[in-house]
Amino acid sequence: MQKYKIITYGCQMNIHESEKIAGILEDLGYGMCEEIESADVIVFNTCCIRDNAEKRALGNIGAVKRLKKANPKLIVAVVGCMTQQDGAGLKLREKYPYVDIVLGTNNLFELENCINNLKNSRKKSVLIDPCERPQVLENEKVYRTSGCNAWLNIMYGCNNFCTYCIVPYVRGRERSRKAANIIDEFKRLVDEGYKEITLLGQNVNSYGHDLDDGSSFAKLLEELAKIDGKHRIRFMTSHPKDLNLDVIDIIASSSNICNNIHLPIQSGSNKILKLMNRHYTREYYLDTIAAIKEKIPDCGITTDLMVGFPYEEEEDFEDTLDIVRKVKYSSAFTFIYSIRKGTKAALMPQVPSEVSKNRITRLIAEQNKITKELSREYEGKVYEVLCEDKAPKKDGFVCGRTDSGRMVTFQGSEDLIGRFVNVKIKKSQSASLFGDITED
Repeated sequence: MQKYKIITYGCQMNIHESEKIAGILEDLGYGMCEEIESADVIVFNTCCIRDNAEKRALGNIGAVKRLKKANPKLIVAVVGCMTQQDGAGLKLREKYPYVDIVLGTNNLFELENCINNLKNSRKKSVLIDPCERPQVLENEKVYRTSGCNAWLNIMYGCNNFCTYCIVPYVRGRERSRKAANIIDEFKRLVDEGYKEITLLGQNVNSYGHDLDDGSSFAKLLEELAKIDGKHRIRFMTSHPKDLNLDVIDIIASSSNICNNIHLPIQSGSNKILKLMNRHYTREYYLDTIAAIKEKIPDCGITTDLMVGFPYEEEEDFEDTLDIVRKVKYSSAFTFIYSIRKGTKAALMPQVPSEVSKNRITRLIAEQNKITKELSREYEGKVYEVLCEDKAPKKDGFVCGRTDSGRMVTFQGSEDLIGRFVNVKIKKSQSASLFGDITED
């Protein structure tokens, strides 16, 4: 059997799209391999949300040249967000002529035809369709690789046009799947034994806005929560301007929707939020957090935080630190602003890198202190944990997450993976929790 290797960069959406790519390759008779040197097909599924992700992908694409030279029949494909940028696909083929297939975000389904054309006529492919409002595909082949967890797209694209973000340009405008198709797929996943299903969208709260049948994210969650079976529902990502009380109420009243909300604020400064085109204020955001904590007291709240955005001054950064202290996030994805060509922020005056580096260090230290404090609150309590995998570098131990999204490591065998168990937390260490299975 010939083998394939997929190298994935970026978000959960890309992880799931790599599962769809794997579905195509499995259907063609290829099998997955771990080592890139053993592959007959190599697919780079790229990300361009930040400069370092793009540079890392390009470096690894360059390293494949030696493999192609040793094996001219090796098929090399580069797909995804990075190639969808204006003119990027053709430039990539010029710089890396040994790449056989280049596909944009809307052309992934054409991988099968491209491989067949390459085998039959040695015809290389560069297919990058316009990204305004591409079709929504259904019944795609998926080879799931995330254990007892399954990803489920409910929508694609984004309409927000944050001034720092390339996503609307490479993924197009918002397109929602029909609720009936989502519900059918969800039921199939439950029947197949998946214990946690994560609903995906660039902004899940916008679900249904482009449909004319009254669909909304709250209504979709309500229908999914009615489906029988022992399972959990998670979702990401939420935009603060669109997370409403209806959604919060549905989460609060449902036993199988996780009490875990990822709500990226990006900055705590109203000045910077306006420059980012985020369409909310810090006061609005804090009111939303207050509503979540009132309705769902044990909710794990996480976020994205950016420092060094154009025009950010020390007082703006202090506003971000103030938000972190007020909200007390379970965890936060923190990063330095990265210039993305084609966005409005790329044309703004840039903050010196040494200033950004200083701020990210201080921000991480502040969040780590809060995470450590919150972790101590778990000690001595019992939580239901979905066992997801073997614990890395810890023989005889497994790990899984609580309803609120916290990772727990505990002693157990691999046959626990995919099962719900009660774990009493014995100790905490920064963001990590450790415990023992209990019958409580």
